This record gives sequence, structure tokens and C-alpha cells, in this order.
Amino acid sequence: MRIARYLLKHKLALLVVVLCFVIQAVCELSLPRYTSDIVDIGLQQSGVEHASPEYLSAQTHDDLLALLDDEAAQAVLQAYAKNDEGVYELRDTQAQTRALLDEVMAPSMVLLMYTNQTQAPEAGQAQNDSLRSALDAYKQKTMSQEELRALANEQLHELAGYNETVIAQQAINAAKAEYVALGISFEDKQMSYLLRVGAIMLALVLFAALIHCVMNFFACRTASKIGRDLRKQFFEKVVSFSASEIDQFSAASLITRGTNDIQFIQMTSLMMQRMVVYSPILAIGGIIMVLNTSVSFSWIIALGVVLIFLVLALLFAITMPKFKIMQTLIDKVNLVSRELLTGLNVVRAFNRETYEEDRFKQANEALMKTQLFTNRAMSFMMPVMMLIMNLISVLIVWLGGHYVDAGEVQTGDLIAFITYAMVIISSFLIIGMIAIMLPRASVTAERVDEVINTAISIEDALRVYDDALDTSHGVSIEFKDVSFRYSETSENALEHISFTAEPGKTFAVIGATGCGKSSILKLIERFYDVNEGAVLLNGIDIRSLSLNKLHSLLGYVPQQSFLFSGTIESNVLYGNKNAGESRALEAIDIAQARAFVEEKPEALQSEIAQGGTNVSGGQRQRLAIARALASDASVYLFDDSFSALDYKTDATLRHELKRRLSDKTVIIVAQRISTIMDADTILVLEDGKMAGLGTHEELLERCEAYREIAYSQLSEAELAKGGVHYGA
Repeated sequence: MRIARYLLKHKLALLVVVLCFVIQAVCELSLPRYTSDIVDIGLQQSGVEHASPEYLSAQTHDDLLALLDDEAAQAVLQAYAKNDEGVYELRDTQAQTRALLDEVMAPSMVLLMYTNQTQAPEAGQAQNDSLRSALDAYKQKTMSQEELRALANEQLHELAGYNETVIAQQAINAAKAEYVALGISFEDKQMSYLLRVGAIMLALVLFAALIHCVMNFFACRTASKIGRDLRKQFFEKVVSFSASEIDQFSAASLITRGTNDIQFIQMTSLMMQRMVVYSPILAIGGIIMVLNTSVSFSWIIALGVVLIFLVLALLFAITMPKFKIMQTLIDKVNLVSRELLTGLNVVRAFNRETYEEDRFKQANEALMKTQLFTNRAMSFMMPVMMLIMNLISVLIVWLGGHYVDAGEVQTGDLIAFITYAMVIISSFLIIGMIAIMLPRASVTAERVDEVINTAISIEDALRVYDDALDTSHGVSIEFKDVSFRYSETSENALEHISFTAEPGKTFAVIGATGCGKSSILKLIERFYDVNEGAVLLNGIDIRSLSLNKLHSLLGYVPQQSFLFSGTIESNVLYGNKNAGESRALEAIDIAQARAFVEEKPEALQSEIAQGGTNVSGGQRQRLAIARALASDASVYLFDDSFSALDYKTDATLRHELKRRLSDKTVIIVAQRISTIMDADTILVLEDGKMAGLGTHEELLERCEAYREIAYSQLSEAELAKGGVHYGA
């Protein structure tokens, strides 16, 4: 699974999280056991923990020695010593010794308690007289110790029907009776026990909280790193995309994948660490604790887990198809929103607000219905799960009541079992809930990986030929029998194009809309690779140059002028950050933008909104031209970059370009004859093919396509005078 693969890249942090969860689980799973001890020992047993009392009267001590076998009696003799008050006091309090004493003394302590009519339970009424009489006879030496022990063993066999749990409980009562007989108050013992256990529980809670904070730190840090790394890889990949890959994914889809999808992956990574890792640890620990508490109820937990997984499987089958299409619907909403915001002026101009509102409504409602369906399914899950958990609780209490009544289970054990059962079932419930979310996370991860793993059609070349390229005398660009199509299934956008653009000269391209003019500049920039032929820079195929080297030689002004948010200066020096203010002013001056820049109160430091929406189309175009001119380029590419300029500004700008870029190669793509008629060489395109190549005068004479364009825009007199110059 992709999410797991992301997490495994951070193995050390994940190991720390797992260790923290194990420690936290041990702490939390210990609490029900301590709660059970508070109920059973602290309350029911008044703080008396052991069947072996800390103090024994002389009579009880002697009676025990008489009833116990030689080995057990020897253990009692070694553990107890008579104090100054004539009471036998437990001196060896080691845990191992205490456990042995509890085991060997418990049955005899119960038998001795039966000899007291006020203490004996109903089942012991028949035996107490005979045992008391036997003890008296033994003391009077009218009965041997072997006969006494035989009688005691016989009564123990009859008592075994109560089972070990009942005997252990009765032994505690016997120990309590011994304390009462000695006049020892166990209220202090009870309070001491409750405070001690309560302090342990509080310490466990505080320690678990501290460990949880450590775990949460590493889990959040790991999830944030996953999101950071994915965004970094995603952005770097998109930046390296050629135009072909950009065409493969819509802008709206890329935005969704780079933001919502990665954010969801990050959130799921965090949830997987917090829940998916912790829940199995908690469930396994709960099962271990349950087995130590009582095996009798294990089938109830298994029943609850099976019911939960049946419900989850049903919901999984219902919601899975919806999760798969949800991300596509989010893409659709983003696409419609982006188009609406970008083209808001067009929408208003054509009075299509209602149409766009309906279009957005359809996309929004489709997403809403899908989300409602999945949310309703998920909201149905929780009540069902709670019903199952509560029914399991009722079943445990109902059966547990019979076990408690029969003496097979203590009340505290039953409380602990219920707690462990809820922990186990809740853990499996959380695992199931995450399992339902994982398919959507898998879809989002697949969408992100699809972008990151997309093969780039424009492979960056090694820098082998970079140093071999001599640009000291300018850069010539040659198209050598170039043919190009945008996709394998489309028709050729350019066919058998051959020309050379020389340094110090202006090369122009003109033709009808859709004839392939912009495609020529895209091939020079290597936004696409040619299908046939080659594009050469000073005789070197551009595919042999690194993209960094190639783009450092080119100053490009796109057809749609785009400005970044920032200042005028930051936009103009975008391609040459090391240049100073003087270079920016020089570029602005050539681009005929100095007048409107100086009119602004802050001049070069004036703010530019995203996309340059706070300046006019002509101003935006001139700043885009200045941005290209401020770079240290050897070739300048203008893709219909003068369309928003008036004729006078157009002519003046071209005049300045020719004067100040005399040693540069200039290629202009234009729709207007007046923009390119004074170029040194003009290429005429028609349906992607060369219709003519030459100067303005040569083309007027022998190129029909050029003449049609020329006479559709200018009169014969204007053409004869060399166009409209307006004093340039």
C-alpha cells in the first residue's frame, strides 16, 4: 500500500512511535487490573491482600501446624516468629515466600474458620464440630496428628466443590477474622492500600500521557515530513514537465492533486500512526489481559469482533465505489471554479452568470450527493457499533452475574473483563474505520504518484555540448526539415519547415490563426521535441544541450503575458535576479513602459497583483517584454507580443529593438503586417506548411498568401510606404 510505503521511509521515527505505543498500551491496560484490585481487595477484602495474615494468635498458629503437612508446617515456622505480646508475627515478607504461604495456608485457614460457628458458611456447618473436636483431641493427645490430618484432608475434598476461587476468597475472610480476633483494625490497612493503588494508577496515567506526547510529536513530525516531501517531489516534477505532460493533466487536477490529495495523504499518515499502529497493540494486549482474567468469556469477545467486521464489510462494499469517484468530482468543482474566476469578465460580458451558476451547481451537487452518501453510511456505522458494544456489555454482565453468584469470578475481575472487552472491540472498530478510509487515501496517493512517476518526454541532455557552443558571435537558429505534431493521433502542426535566423537580424513569422506560428517558438524553447528533422543552435541540435543552457540563451515573451505577484522590479528582473535597478530601467525603457512606471507613486516598487490584473493589457504586455529584455539572452522570441500595443507604440518599440539589439537574434511571431514588414526575413505559414520565405517586398511579389494578409490589413499606399510608422 502506498501510504505504508511513505511511512516506511521514516523507519526510525516509526519505531519510536511503535515503542511509545507499546509503553502506553502497557500503562493503560494495567489500569483495569488495578481497578479490579480496588474493588476486590480494597473494598470487598478491606485491603487484606493475602490469605497468610501478618499476625497469628498462638491458638491459630498451633492449629495450623497441626493441620499442615511437614513441609508446609516448616515453611510457617520459618516465616513466623513470636513477639513479646505472645502473637506470632510474619517476619519474611518477600513476595515469593508470601505466595508460598498463601498457597499452603489458605485451605487450612478456611477449615479453621469453619470451626467458629459465627464464621462458618452454610456448607461448613456439618464439618466444624468434628474438626473442632478432633483438634481438641489432638491437643489432649487422644488423637494422633496423622488421624487429624486425614480428617482435615477429607473435609478439604468436600470443600473442593467450592473451587479454588471460593477457597481463596474464604481464606481472605479467615485472615480478616484473625485480625478481628487479635483486635487489629484494618481500616488503616484498607485506606493505605487504596491510596497506594490509587497513586500507582495516577502515576501510570501521567506516564502514559507523557509517552503519548512524545509519540504525538514524532507522529505529527513524520506525517508533516511526508506531506512536505510529496509536495516537494510533486512541485519539482510539475516544474520539469514539458508542455506535453502539462496537456496530459488539467491545471485544476494538478492543483487538487498538489493540495487536497497530498493534505489527505498527510492526514491519513497521521491517523495510521495514531490508530492503525496503536489499535492492534491495544487489541493484542487486551486479549492477553483477558486470558489472564477469565477464559470463560472469550467467545463473547470473538462474537463481538465478528459482528463488527460483518458490518464493516457491508459498509466497505457500499461506500468503496463512491470513494473512488469522489476525487474526480473534486477535480470537476475546482475546474469549474477556476474557469469561472479566470473568465469572470467574459461571463459578465455575455450575461452568462446564470449558466455558470447552474454549471457550478451541477458539479457541486454531484460532489455533495457523493459525500452525503458516504457520510450517511459512516454515520450509520457508529450507532450499529455502539449497539454491538452495549449488547456485548449486557451479555457479559448477565453471564458474569451467574459466575459471580457461583463464586467462580470476583466482582472486580468482571469489571476488568468488561473494560478489556470494550478495549478489544473498540480497537477492532477503529481498525475497521481506518480500513474504510484507506481506499480513498489509496486513490489520492495513486493520483499523486501518477504525476510524480510520469515519464518526461523532454529528457534533459548532459552538459557535453554546452561548452562546445560558441556564442561570442551571436546565435543562429536553424530549422532543418522540421515536422511536428502535438500527439501521436493528431495531424502535423508543422510540416517540412526549413529556415535560418541569423544574429543581428530580425526573423518574422506570419500566417492565419492556427497555422503553427507559436509552435515554432515552442520548439525553439524545447517545450516540445520535433518528430522529424532538427532545430539547431549554431549548428548544434538543441536536444544535445542541457535545458538550463538552452533557456539561458533565450528571452521569451509568451502570447499571453503573465505577471507574478510582487513588484514591477521583481517581475522585470525575474530572469536576471543579479541585475540592478539600472538594468530594469533600461529594459523598461526599451519596452516603452517607462512613462507609465514613473507615473506610479512607488515606481519600480509598485505592487503587481497575481497575474498582473491591476495593470492594463498593454502595460502587462510591455512589462513582459521588459522581463525578456532584462535577461542576458542571445535570442529574443516574441510570440505575438505586440498585439495589445497601439500602432505608434508598436513601431517605436520595434525601432528600439532594432537599434539596441543589433547583435542579437530576434524572432517575432505576429498577426499584423505592420509589425513584421520591416523584418530581414519573413516566413509565411499556411496550414503548418511553408507558403513563402523572404523579405516584405519579395513576398508581396511572389507569395499569394502573404499578399492576401497584407491587403486585408493595409492599403496599397501604406504598403508602398513601408507601413504605418507614426513618426518612428
